[in-house]
Amino acid sequence: MFDILITLIFGIIIGTITGIMPGLHVNTVGIIIFSTSPTLLSITNPLVISTFLVSIALTHAMIEFIPSLLMGIPSEDTVLSVQPGHRMLFKGESMGAIRLVSFGGYCSIVLLIIIMPILFIVLPLIYYGLKEYIGILLIIIMILILYFSNKSNNKRLMSTLIFLVSGIMGLVLLNGNLGSNIALLSMLSGLFSVSNLIYSINNNSKIPHQKDIKNIVIDSKFKKSVFAGSISGCIMGLLPGLGPAQGTLIAQIITLNKDIKVDNFLVTNSGINVCDTLFSLIAIYLISNPRSAISVYVNNLIEDITLIHILFFICVSLVCVSVTCVVSIKLGDLLIKNIKKVDYNKLNIFIVVLISMIVFFYTILSQGCIWYVILCYITSISLGILVNTLDLSKSNLMGVLIIPSILTYIGII
Repeated sequence: MFDILITLIFGIIIGTITGIMPGLHVNTVGIIIFSTSPTLLSITNPLVISTFLVSIALTHAMIEFIPSLLMGIPSEDTVLSVQPGHRMLFKGESMGAIRLVSFGGYCSIVLLIIIMPILFIVLPLIYYGLKEYIGILLIIIMILILYFSNKSNNKRLMSTLIFLVSGIMGLVLLNGNLGSNIALLSMLSGLFSVSNLIYSINNNSKIPHQKDIKNIVIDSKFKKSVFAGSISGCIMGLLPGLGPAQGTLIAQIITLNKDIKVDNFLVTNSGINVCDTLFSLIAIYLISNPRSAISVYVNNLIEDITLIHILFFICVSLVCVSVTCVVSIKLGDLLIKNIKKVDYNKLNIFIVVLISMIVFFYTILSQGCIWYVILCYITSISLGILVNTLDLSKSNLMGVLIIPSILTYIGII
């Protein structure tokens, strides 16, 4: 029991580091641990290693919102939180935003655990019933989202065009010879991060005084967002190819909320991200199919995952998110107090250069075609700036991942 506790604490520490460091993904640590597992198993057991992996993944899922909110640096899971988070930052409400994503993620996973017995019965039936119709279901969902999330026909048309153009770009890059890792890095960085930063630099944006917000309102809309986060996180954990970013869009359909406010949006996105992390692991037991890299590693470490294992991981998850919720708020407050001392434009320029260097050097290390990557990177940035200029939602750019998924499900690619 003592070794489990030490492992859990160590996992939270490492997960915090991977979450706060842009470009350092939890899967990087995961593959290192898994690849060295034969050596580690000589001094410990599979359950301890699995506990470490689960605690890293959950902590990372909560902490990674901080760089997204404060610096506009997204991961694949937090791309949609960048624009709403920046809105709150420039309204002086970044402390409130950190509390919303931290407590929202915590409440969502607690709700998920409470309703778990019902989900164990219902979700496998839904999964096997809809398995052959996922592509059609995604098309219907995206049509509804594009229609209801825009108030005028002109914006609906522009949003649809942006969605299709980004989807074509995703098809070309993800199915080419570039490699999915380089493609995702260049696309997501350009579409959701660098484009925001350049747009902000051009407007000579300055971080205003941040209000000392220590409390958040737990009203019916907050509870509705928590519920949407939990349920959508389960759906994402069952369906292949979908992640928290797409789940946030689906959550708007679940809650029938086409005018979702920024704070509720962040709560839902955080809840989906955390719940998806846990439920992708539980999917091993429910449908015998892991839904994330970490769950694949756990599935290989523990040959026969039983209900007892799942209950153990649920307990580990509850302890982990409880501690991480506090860590996230304290760490966020610390960074917010110090970021006010920084020249925001210089910080933006530094981050643009840093991200560009990461894309450049990762391409070289992966032996990719540097000129092709530069072209893709610049195209992604241009498309992202276009969305900012037209005052459209960045969610329209998720066509870059959703359209390839739809075509895969319906058997075209």
